[in-house]
Amino acid sequence: MGIFNTQKDRYKNYEFKFSRPSMFGGFSFFPPVIKYLLISNIAIFIFQHFIFASFKAGGVPLSALFLKFFALNPIASEVFPFYPWQLFTYLFMHGNFWHLFLNMFALWMFGMELENIWGSKKFLMYYLLCGVAAGLANILIAPLFNALMLPTIGASGSVYGILVAFGMLFPNREIFLYFLFPIKAKYFVIIYMGIELLSVGSNTGVAHLAHLGGGIAGFIYILMSRSNLNDLFRFDKKPKVTTKRPTNIYRNTYYEKYNKPSDDISDADYYEGKSEDEVTQEKIDEILDKIGKDGYDSLTKEEKKILFEASRKIH
Repeated sequence: MGIFNTQKDRYKNYEFKFSRPSMFGGFSFFPPVIKYLLISNIAIFIFQHFIFASFKAGGVPLSALFLKFFALNPIASEVFPFYPWQLFTYLFMHGNFWHLFLNMFALWMFGMELENIWGSKKFLMYYLLCGVAAGLANILIAPLFNALMLPTIGASGSVYGILVAFGMLFPNREIFLYFLFPIKAKYFVIIYMGIELLSVGSNTGVAHLAHLGGGIAGFIYILMSRSNLNDLFRFDKKPKVTTKRPTNIYRNTYYEKYNKPSDDISDADYYEGKSEDEVTQEKIDEILDKIGKDGYDSLTKEEKKILFEASRKIH
């Protein structure tokens, strides 16, 4: 205790800004892109199914015209023509409440941590990339397996891409299937992708190839984004903490916006320990891995101090 007080006295003339990370190591519960995706999808659903259905233009319900111009239509269809912008707009339309709810819940559940780690710009790019890839797979490859040509709507292609990314970055994270049965993320992803693969060609009205297209696009993107070939199949690799890359698993661009700093440094207990020169990048990576798997509260006092000192250098 005397050591603690001595160390604390040494720094009493300095102002420390430190806030204890909350859920998922201090991440935002509703990061910006996910928040606006949820709002926009819900708003469009209300317009599509309730407001537009009550009005007509030339005797045709506005909801039908909305579907005609903004759903993803087959290229060869004469009734519902294909337009390039449909590769984006179909992602914001849903068939019924449960279609919307399940997609948005999965987007939030698996995407929240990804956006906090990657930052919003990269997350949005990834979301749209997987959605466009899913759309292309559906209009170019699906006709080879199924003669049923219908308009496609829903964010499922992007959601499957996010699911794959989560499984690759956090392979050993436990997920409760149906809120009851624990299963590791990597097995969860493999099972769901396997079901989609076995369902290709079925006349169920579900765009299975779109799901596969989004998931495969995400898989390829993450493989290509590895820093080197040695890291290619290390699916639990975390971003490094450097002064040139402040967007990392501990803090990112939106950390300060959603987590106001305070003067409380009680969780970064000061004591005699390693000097800053002895703290290696590998040690920091181990601490970040531990946060990603077990949360901030699993850290020891020494690990909290090391992470605290690293964050001071960055910010």
